[in-house]
Order: sequence, then structure tokens, then C-alpha cells
Amino acid sequence: MDEPVGEDDLGAARRALMDALSPGSLVVVVSGPGGVGKGTVVQRLLAEDDRLHVNRSWTTRDPRPGEDPEAYRFSTREEFEDHARSGGFLEWVEFLDYLQGSPVPKVPEGHDVIFEIDVAGGERIAKIHPDPLLVFVDAPDRATQAERMRLRGDPEEKIRRRLEHAESEVSAAADLPYVHLVNDDLEATVEELRALIEDARADRRS
Repeated sequence: MDEPVGEDDLGAARRALMDALSPGSLVVVVSGPGGVGKGTVVQRLLAEDDRLHVNRSWTTRDPRPGEDPEAYRFSTREEFEDHARSGGFLEWVEFLDYLQGSPVPKVPEGHDVIFEIDVAGGERIAKIHPDPLLVFVDAPDRATQAERMRLRGDPEEKIRRRLEHAESEVSAAADLPYVHLVNDDLEATVEELRALIEDARADRRS
């Protein structure tokens, strides 16, 4: 199980996602390398915009020290694989040494939904939704990314592997219609993302 949900399931995933959304709901995908602060950006935005609903990803990794227990649905590998087999994920992938995926969302009526997922997941969502807003958040440089991961307690070997993976994520995002934001100032980045969402909402109303 090392590939996202197969292409044969695109139609079923598309129907599941559209059934979960209210008419006119916006789908926002926020991607970026590990440790760039995208989770913090998303949480700040959610606290300020009550029309947004985050689709909480499942993961089989252990929680990090001090990590919000509500940040992910932490599951065993067996639970995750059973859910995947039953069609419960829109997309999933094996990343480094754990599985992570986006369940079919349960979006409250009248809300827009945010997926905080990797670029491969964003590409998948773009295949099953006609017009998602794709946003790629990056650190100013890899040294800053590494320092942020150290501050949250990541071991050096995992930091090294994430830094290597970051370049492939940047390259993959360049081939997709991602809007790129550099998270060098948290408040400014939150405001930039908020403005992108408001512009997308305005386009849907026009």
C-alpha cells in the first residue's frame, strides 16, 4: 500500500466529495514541506474564519511532543488500511515511515473545506474537484525549515529526510496550479491566505 487511491476509483471519490459539500462550497488545499509552519497558518486562519472547516487527516505516525491531539486522527496501521480498503479516503500515501490520508470529509452546511495535505494529495484533489484553490506554503530557506523542525522536537535523521523530500515537493508543485506563499512572517502569511480565500469566494459569487 504505497500509492494514492487508484485511478479506477476517481469517479467514486469525486461523487463522495461533491456529496459532502454544500452548493458553491470552496475547496482549499494547503501543501508544503514538513516544518514550514503550514499547520500553524491553517490553525490561525480557522480561529479567525468560522466559515472554514478543516478536513482532519489520518496518520499512523506517533504524535510529536506538545502536538495538538486534534491535529490529526492518529490511528494504527491496521485501522488505516481497513479504512482505505473500505473507500474511506479521498487520497492517501505512504510517506517516509508512516501512512497519511484525507478521509471523505463531513463538512457542515454552508462551510468551505481546507485540506492540509502533501502535493501528491493536492494533485489528487484537483482531479476529483473541478476548481480547488491550491496553495503551497514554504519556508524562506531550508535552514529556516530545519530550525523550525528542531524547535518542535524532530530528530536529526527525520529532519534530513524531510529536507531532501522538500525539493521534490517544490518541483512537483511547480507543475500544478499552486499559488506559492513564503512563510517568513506568520501574520503576513495568514493574511495572504485569507485574501486568496476571499478572492476565490468572490469569484464564486460573481
